[in-house]
Amino acid sequence: MSGSIAALGAGLAVLGVGFGIGKIGSSAMEGIARQPEAASKIQTAMIIAAALIEGAGLFGIVVALLGNG
Repeated sequence: MSGSIAALGAGLAVLGVGFGIGKIGSSAMEGIARQPEAASKIQTAMIIAAALIEGAGLFGIVVALLGNG
């Protein structure tokens, strides 16, 4: 039973990461479309934010799977 709860927690972490990175990507594309000259700055900020979100998501997956014991 606790294995399925850990899997549920890991799945929720993955869903959150996917939603967050999708939101960042769509906002970045909208920003670049509105202001093409700032594309490199927007892209840099987008990559940093995506990396932070992925790190937090990976931490959530590890905690969910290690909390199984």
